[in-house]
Amino acid sequence: MYVRCACGRSDRDRRVAGHGHGRGGPLTLGAEIQKIAADYPESRSAILPALRLAQEEHGGWLPPEALQEVADALELAPAQVEAVASFYDMLHLAPVGKHLVEVCTNLSCALLGGQQVLEAFERQLGVAPGETSEDGAFTLRAIECAGGCGQAVVVVVDERYREPVRPEDVPAIVEELRGD
Repeated sequence: MYVRCACGRSDRDRRVAGHGHGRGGPLTLGAEIQKIAADYPESRSAILPALRLAQEEHGGWLPPEALQEVADALELAPAQVEAVASFYDMLHLAPVGKHLVEVCTNLSCALLGGQQVLEAFERQLGVAPGETSEDGAFTLRAIECAGGCGQAVVVVVDERYREPVRPEDVPAIVEELRGD
């Protein structure tokens, strides 16, 4: 059943308002963080989702001003925010490449060739773990656990899991990424 508005038109073709349509336009990062914080009993409980949002807004990493924005929006000390940001592996305090390649080197992956997969990426990309290629296209990281132990070796590329990966799979993965 469709409702007719006062002008006689059906509401069938009405669209949902987008950002900028009424109510003042898109939210600032601080406002978005405050909106997230409203779902938590204490503002400090929102630090992690706020940092994820800030990282997304700042091109994949958290410059000092992003940490300050989060601290200001949550009314916390910057040191509290930085402590959380420096603890979690998925938060980046330095710029990362267009493609982030993370190779799990924890026990299950290590037993099934994680180090060999990491070395294959090093050869293909020309960078060591923790480095970004000169052209800014790739950052390679060794990570402790990707949570996919049943399908080791796990490689996380741009937040997408690839599993299981063997050293001989690496050239095709890199070629695919270079084609983007």
